[in-house]
Amino acid sequence: MRTPVAITLGMVLAPCGLLLNLTSTLAPGWRLLKGFLDQPVDVVLYQGLWDVCREQSSSERQCGQTDEWGYFGAQPVLAARGLMPTSLATTALGLLLATLGVRCWRDEPHFALAGSSGVVLFAAGLLSLIPVSWYNHFLQDRTVLPAPASPVTLQVSYSLVLGYLGSCLLLLGGFSLALSFAPWCEGRCRRRRKAPPAGPRRGSISTVCVDWPEPALTPAIKYYSGGQHRPPPAQQGAAGVKAKVGFPMPRPPPKAYANPADVLDGEREQPADSHGASSRSTRPCRSPLPCDSDL
Repeated sequence: MRTPVAITLGMVLAPCGLLLNLTSTLAPGWRLLKGFLDQPVDVVLYQGLWDVCREQSSSERQCGQTDEWGYFGAQPVLAARGLMPTSLATTALGLLLATLGVRCWRDEPHFALAGSSGVVLFAAGLLSLIPVSWYNHFLQDRTVLPAPASPVTLQVSYSLVLGYLGSCLLLLGGFSLALSFAPWCEGRCRRRRKAPPAGPRRGSISTVCVDWPEPALTPAIKYYSGGQHRPPPAQQGAAGVKAKVGFPMPRPPPKAYANPADVLDGEREQPADSHGASSRSTRPCRSPLPCDSDL
């Protein structure tokens, strides 16, 4: 059996979402700060969940900068520190369940397990989407997310964008895998319809059992003998009489034999002639018997 398209799509999107969320969690690039007055113009500060890095075009990136404004103590940062690793662990669990449910090495996948993995991956996408959206909502608020005063500008950095993309991919992948519940429910309902009942059906108040008497049916075949109705063979067998089955056939009347040739034509006598002998008919003899003229 070929793997359904929904399961294949979920198995492609979920690992991509895991990779993007992992990069978003570890990389120090949730917010970008630039425009410091006491520093060169090309100095840029990247703030993440675990570290703050300073970057300048003339030098390499320097991480491990001190938190001068209490950035790591903000509520959105603390919430993201707890929810993002939880989302990563949940995603790993969902991928494990999906791998066992898809069963590429077998003919038919385990739809119930694949659907459960979809629910887990969908929850993982929500767990990562909540902190990302919360952080983005208070990105420009310097009281919630502490930052230097103006003219320092605050901008969205790449880690926040990766977090959004990873969360959306996890949601789509989890939803695709959750569609596996449809064939599982269909197969289960089909098995329930085919399964025999566990026990005899119990009667209810609306169920009334009535023993109706069997009607006396007239035999479809009648027995005739000599133009009269006779009893069935079962009754005649007791009396030792052989039954005659069928319908009386009319007998044709006897037919008389008629010969078109008159056999007496040659035997009729004619008046006697002058010699005292009876003259015979000169007509040809048509009788099948030999005539006198032939003798």
